[in-house]
Amino acid sequence: MKRCIELATLGQGSTDPNPMVGCVIVHNDTIIGEGWHQRAGEPHAEVNAVASVKNKALLKEATAYVSLEPCSHHGKTPPCADMLIENKLARVVIASKDPNPQVAGRGIKRLEAAGIEVIAGILDKEAQHLNRRFFTFHAKKRPYVLLKWAQSLDGFIAPITKDVQAPVWISNTLSRQHTHQWRSEESAILIGVNTALADNPSLTTRDWPGKSPVRVVLDPHGKLKPELSLLDGQTKTIVITSAEAPVTNTNLILIKVKESNIEIDHLLSLLYEQGLQSVLIEGGADTLNRFISSGLWDEARVFTGAVQLGNGLAAPSLDLEPTSIENVQNDLLNTYFNPKQL
Repeated sequence: MKRCIELATLGQGSTDPNPMVGCVIVHNDTIIGEGWHQRAGEPHAEVNAVASVKNKALLKEATAYVSLEPCSHHGKTPPCADMLIENKLARVVIASKDPNPQVAGRGIKRLEAAGIEVIAGILDKEAQHLNRRFFTFHAKKRPYVLLKWAQSLDGFIAPITKDVQAPVWISNTLSRQHTHQWRSEESAILIGVNTALADNPSLTTRDWPGKSPVRVVLDPHGKLKPELSLLDGQTKTIVITSAEAPVTNTNLILIKVKESNIEIDHLLSLLYEQGLQSVLIEGGADTLNRFISSGLWDEARVFTGAVQLGNGLAAPSLDLEPTSIENVQNDLLNTYFNPKQL
């Protein structure tokens, strides 16, 4: 099962909205087939694993290990449970049951009804952590919330004033490449209007291969300007506002709300309705602090750069011990998980 999870991680950033899944097929304690879900809309892990088996006659005596319950419904691909039944697997060992209501135990029942032995719950915790975005989306009816910011050695997230409409870099180039990798792995990225106006970011994935996330901007009073990079139409962008749209293009979705200071739970429900399984919060201190104070966040990644600003906007604070600490070319990366959401 550890191998299944290793294989599943190869699909990071390319399977959304599907989960990452790995499958290993074993005959007489020997691996005879492997596969993982490589891209949304393409064959699932079980299909790829079975296809890799050279001698299909061995399948009726083999065990399929899979990191998530085989699907039992028709989506863009046929049900994997039916495919395993057709190939007469002797046994299926599963890490986690699928939280998607379209599956939710039905795959297991279908396999058992066909006479296949099923064992579930092997490395369940590890498999759920791998697909924490998918599980959060289906179990909590909201996106997985990942906070990210960079702070100076003396605890500031940005200077009070600056001369140009561009970010002030606190972290180094390798740390910024990490950030672009993370963007490629998440469904959406969110900032507030103040960050949009001060930095004019594009919020796209440029320093890492992969997709750009859906851009989300909180613009309560309609302050966004049409010339901003966020409104260039190159990437799907959602503007949440109580005012009118600053510009109209085919890649812009305007979500009108009545309140000018939207509550975080309401915001997350709107993103859930858009089918976004995760959101990376790269906003300024005000936006980040609102998520922290609400308690509706799951993970935080905080860079501390090797610079001092002397004064500026205070960085957010988490009264927690980091889960992990990593040195990234003299930047310090602390990762936190919200114990109230585990």
